[in-house]
Amino acid sequence: MDRDGLANFVLGVGVGVVVGLLFAPKTGEETRELLKSKADEGKEYLKKRGSELRVTAEEVLERGRDVVGRQKDTLAEAVAAGKQAYRETVHPAEASEAPAAR
Repeated sequence: MDRDGLANFVLGVGVGVVVGLLFAPKTGEETRELLKSKADEGKEYLKKRGSELRVTAEEVLERGRDVVGRQKDTLAEAVAAGKQAYRETVHPAEASEAPAAR
């Protein structure tokens, strides 16, 4: 959920509580309990969404690390192949005797 979605959620909870208070004939104690209950529900929702977002961010970060690692390996292989091609071009006789990867 993005910031707009979170803001809309919080606004919706607030409006719902106010409308509920206006139309529900309850005592002050009952109203306070209702407000406390709704606030607790909101906190639990935010905790749950925060945990989900943290897990998602960790997964994205791990995938990014994997991609960077693969690209690093690919680049290293390309550099080694380029060096070998250079050696073969500059010193064709020596290149056949040299190891493939340095």
